Amino acid sequence: DVHTEAVQAALAKHKERKMAVPMPSKRRSLVVQTSMDAYTPPDTSSGSEDEGSVQGDSQGTPTSSQGSINMEHWISQAIHGSTTSTTSSSSTQSGGSGAAHRLADVMAQTHIENHSAPPDVTTYTSEHSIQVERPQGSTARVAPKYGNAELMETGDGVPVSSRVSAKIQQLVNTLKRPKRPPLREFFVDDFEELLEVQQPDPNQPKPEGAQMLAMRGEQLGVVTNWPPSLEAALQRWGTISPKAPCLTTMDTNGKPLYILTYGKLWTRSMKVAYNILHKLGTKQEPMVRPGDRVTLVFPNNDPAAFMVAFYGCLLAEVVPVPIEVPLTRKDAGSQQIGFLLGSCGVTVALTSDACHKGLPKSPTGEIPQFKGWPKLLWFVTESKHLSKPPRDWFPHIKDANNDTAYIEYKTCKDGSVLGVTVTRIALLTHCQALTQACGYTEAETIVNVLDFKKDVGLWHGILTSVMNMMHVISIPYSLMKVNPLSWIQKVCQYKAKVACVKSRDMHWALVAHRDQRDINLSSLRMLIVADGANPWSISSCDAFLNVFQSKGLRQEVICPCASSPEALTVAIRRPTDDSNQPPGRGVLSMHGLTYGVIRVDSEEKLSVLTVQDVGLVMPGAIMCSVKPDGIPQLCKTDEIGELCVCAIATGTSYYGLSGMTKNTFEVFPMTSSGGPITEYPFIRTGLLGFIGPGGLVFVIGKMDGLMVVSGRRHNADDIVATALAVEPMKFVYRGRIAVFSVSVLHDERIVIVAEQRPDSTEEDSFQWMSRVLQAIDSIHQVGVYCLALVPANTLPKTPLGGIHLSETKQLFLEGSLHPCNVLMCPHTCVTNLPKPRQKQPEIGPASVMVGNLVSGKRIAQASGRDLGQIEDNDQARKFLFLSEVLQWRAQTTPDHVLYTLLNCRGTIANSLTCVQLHKRAEKIAVMLMERGHLQDGDHVALVYPPGIDLIAAFYGCLYAGCVPITVRPPHPQNIATTLPTVKMIVEVSRSACLMTTQLICKLLRSREAAAAVDVRTWPPVLDTDDLPKKRPAQIYKPSNPEMLAYLDFSVSTTGMLAGVKV
Repeated sequence: DVHTEAVQAALAKHKERKMAVPMPSKRRSLVVQTSMDAYTPPDTSSGSEDEGSVQGDSQGTPTSSQGSINMEHWISQAIHGSTTSTTSSSSTQSGGSGAAHRLADVMAQTHIENHSAPPDVTTYTSEHSIQVERPQGSTARVAPKYGNAELMETGDGVPVSSRVSAKIQQLVNTLKRPKRPPLREFFVDDFEELLEVQQPDPNQPKPEGAQMLAMRGEQLGVVTNWPPSLEAALQRWGTISPKAPCLTTMDTNGKPLYILTYGKLWTRSMKVAYNILHKLGTKQEPMVRPGDRVTLVFPNNDPAAFMVAFYGCLLAEVVPVPIEVPLTRKDAGSQQIGFLLGSCGVTVALTSDACHKGLPKSPTGEIPQFKGWPKLLWFVTESKHLSKPPRDWFPHIKDANNDTAYIEYKTCKDGSVLGVTVTRIALLTHCQALTQACGYTEAETIVNVLDFKKDVGLWHGILTSVMNMMHVISIPYSLMKVNPLSWIQKVCQYKAKVACVKSRDMHWALVAHRDQRDINLSSLRMLIVADGANPWSISSCDAFLNVFQSKGLRQEVICPCASSPEALTVAIRRPTDDSNQPPGRGVLSMHGLTYGVIRVDSEEKLSVLTVQDVGLVMPGAIMCSVKPDGIPQLCKTDEIGELCVCAIATGTSYYGLSGMTKNTFEVFPMTSSGGPITEYPFIRTGLLGFIGPGGLVFVIGKMDGLMVVSGRRHNADDIVATALAVEPMKFVYRGRIAVFSVSVLHDERIVIVAEQRPDSTEEDSFQWMSRVLQAIDSIHQVGVYCLALVPANTLPKTPLGGIHLSETKQLFLEGSLHPCNVLMCPHTCVTNLPKPRQKQPEIGPASVMVGNLVSGKRIAQASGRDLGQIEDNDQARKFLFLSEVLQWRAQTTPDHVLYTLLNCRGTIANSLTCVQLHKRAEKIAVMLMERGHLQDGDHVALVYPPGIDLIAAFYGCLYAGCVPITVRPPHPQNIATTLPTVKMIVEVSRSACLMTTQLICKLLRSREAAAAVDVRTWPPVLDTDDLPKKRPAQIYKPSNPEMLAYLDFSVSTTGMLAGVKV
C-alpha cells in the first residue's frame, strides 16, 4: 500500500531521532535475577516477558546490532564459572571487544545516574539492577555464590552440586511459565477454526508440462541516423523540416482545428523551457530547477498544447507528470492524485488557457485547492503569455541518460495512485523498439484515437511519432461521441498508414456503420488495438474485419498489443505482407484457467475463453512467466503466470516508494533448482498469460482484476464480458458495469454493480439479474454474492468517463451505493459457514456465558426468554392460532387499520381494518367450500400480485382449513417465460384449486398463455372479485399446532424450485 509505505518511511526517520525507552519487566528476587543473568545466553528469539530480562534496548545489551556475544562464548562462561554481572569482566573475557567497551560506557552512565536509587530489580536490563547495587570497581564474586540452578562455584571455579539447587530450579521454572494472557486475549475470536475448511478438488487440473524457457525478442537494430535523444530528434526536424506537419487536431465537427508543424513545436517548446526555468520565482530562488517535477493538466481535446508543454519540460530537463483535468473539487480519486503530486514534490502545474478558464474557481476568482492536493502555482503555457528567450539562450541537449524523463501515473486495485518513473534512455530505447517492431518510416500519417497523455497514445502519438517525423491526426473523444465513424473517415481522407484505437472504438464504428460507399481502408498497413489483451477484444476485431474486409481492410493489418505502465509495451503483433498466415488464437477451458492451467477446449462449449495473441516479445527484451504469488518461480509450459520482462525500455521505479519498487521492478525469476535464470532483474508487467507456440504471447487477464474465490482464480474482465453478453444494449446503461470482490468469512466474494437504463422496470431488472447469475454459474462455475443495480449516471466516474472501481467498492462497503434493485445470493457462494455446534445439556445460559468469559471461548448459544412469560393477558392466551387472533381482533379492535396499500404516486389507494379482513376472509372461505368443493388440508394456489387481495385470500384459506401457496403472477409482457414457472409451482405443490383476480383469469385463458401452457391442464380457477354474500357455518380450527399452515415455494436464480413447509 502506497500510503502505508510512505508513513512507515516517515516513522523510521522519526525513530532514528527518538531515544529508546526501556520497557518494564516483572519484579523478581535479586538472587534469582542474578543467577539467571550469570549463565543465561542473550535471547534473540521472541520469548515471553519472563524470559525477556536478558534482552536490552537497542543500545544497552550485547544482543543489539552493535555486536552480540556468540553462543560459544556463553557456553565457555557457564563452564568456567565466569560472570557477566559486570561489564568489565565480560569485556576482558571476550577479548576486549568494541561492543563490550561501548556497553561499559552505557553501564557506567547508568550507574552514575542511579547511584542514589534503592536496589530496584524492575530495571529493564539485568546488568542495570546489579550495577546499581555495587560500586563501580567491585568484584563479581557474590552472585555466583548461588550460581546456576545445578552448579555452584568453589574457590578455584570448579562447579559442584548444591542442596538448594532443586528449589532454585523449581523457582526458575515457575518464573519461566507464561503469564496469564492479557484481558483482550480472552476475547480473541476462534472464528477461523470454526469455519469449514475448503477441501481441494481431487480432480482439479494440474500443470504437467516442462519448465518454460525465457523468450528473447529480436535484437534491437542499430540504425545510424537514429538520434541520440528525443530532444535531439525534435531539434533535427524543427530545423531541417520546420514546415512538415507534426500534429493535426480536429474539432467536434470533424474539421481540422489546428496544424502544429515541427518548426512551431521546436520554437514553442524552447519558449516553454526558458519560461519554466527563468520566469517562475526569482533569479536567486527559481521555483523550478532541472530535475524538479511539474504536473501537466491539459484537456483531451488539446493535444498540441500538451505536446508543446511536454517537450518544453524535456528541453528544460524538468520531469513532467501528466494527469487528468480535475472537474470538481471532489472528483472520484482526486485525493490519490493529490497524494502522488505531493510525494513528487510538485509545486507548479502547466496548463492551457482554455483549461485554466474552465477550472472551478472560488468567489474571488482563484483556483481552489483540490481535495488532497498540494498548493500549486498554475502556469499557462500559451505562447502569447510567455516571454521570448534571449538569442544567446539555448537548451542543453544531451545524449539520453539515466535521468528521469517523465512520470506516468498508475491507479492500483485499491484506488491508490503510483508514479512510474521512465528514464531518458528507456524513453529513447522504447521509441526505437516501437519503430523497429511497427516498421515506422519518416512522414507516415498515423490516426490516434487514444488518450495522448499516457500509455499507448502517448508512446505512439507524442513520442515515437516525433522521433520518426510522422504526422499524427488526433481524434478527440468528444468527436467520437458525436460521430463514431470519424476515425475511419480520417484514415480514408489522409490515406493514413497506421491507426491507434481500442476495441470499443471498433465496436461503436460497427454500430454506427450504415454501408457508406466512400470508405476505403486499403491504405492501412497497421491497425494497433491498444487493449488487445482484454478478453473481449477478439470479438470486436473479428466483427470489424467481417464488415470492413470488403472495404479494403486486410486481416494481417489488425495488430493487438499488450502494455502496462511498469513495462511499457510488453508485446505487439507485427504487420506482415503474408495474408495467408492466420493470427494466433486459442480456445481455452475456463475451468482450467481458474486453476491456472492451460487446457485447450472446443469452441462449441459455453465455458471456454477464446483469446488472440498479442504478437511477439519486443525487440531487445526477454520475457518469462512466473507464478503470481510467492517466490517468482518459472511457470511450466501449460501454466498461467504473471508475465515478466527484462529490457532497457521499461519503467524503473515507483517514485519515492523503494519497498514497492523492489517487489515489482527488481524480480529475479527462479528455476526449479532454486537459481536465478539471469543476473539482470525482471519487471512484473501485471499481466497474466503465457508464451505459446512460435513465441506468440497470450494474455488472459490482469493481476489487478484477479479474484481468488474458494481457491479458484476468476478475472473481473471475464465476469464483465459474461454479464454484458446478457442483452447488453437492452438493459445495461452504456455498458457501465463494475465487478469486484469483497471479503466475507475469510474468502473473496464476487459483487457486480451495473447502471440500468432509465426506462427499465423492476420486472426487467430482476429478469436480467436472474439471467446474469445463471450465465455466470454455467460459464464460470462460481456464485455471485451480490448483484446491485443503480440508476443511470450515478456510479463514480474516472476523468475519462469510465467507472471508478475502487470508489464504487468503497461506496458498497460503506452502504452508500443506494441501489434501486439488489439481488443477494449468499447461499450460492458462501460455502464455508461455521460448523454446527453441539448443545451442552443441563447447563443454564448464565453458566455458559460466565464459563466462556473465563475460558476465553466464544459463547455457543444464547436463549431469549419464553414468550409465555411476557404475555400476562389471559384473554390473549386462548388464541393460539393466527386465524383465531384475527377473529378476536375483529371483535375487540374492529376499526384498527392493519394494512395500507399505496399507489405509484405514494398516495393511499386502499386500506384494510381488522373487521374488513375478517369479513372478506369469511366470504373467501365460503367460496372455497361451496364453489371449489374443497376440504380441510387441500392445497390452494394464490396467484396474486402483492396487495390486499393476496392477504385476504391467505386468511380465507386459513378460515377454510386449506393450505395456501403464494405464487407470483405471470408478467403480461413476458408470458412465454413467466407462465411456465407458475404452472410448475401449481403442479409440484399439488394444488387442488387456483385463486386469483378477474384480470389474471383472463390472462391465463389468453392466446399467448395457450401458446406457453396447455390451458386444459390448469386446476379449477376461482375468481375472488365475485364473492358470495353468505357467512360460513363454522370457521376451521386446527386440531394441533403441528399441522401444516402454508407452503412457500421459490425459484432460485439458477432455475431450481424449492418449497418450504410452515
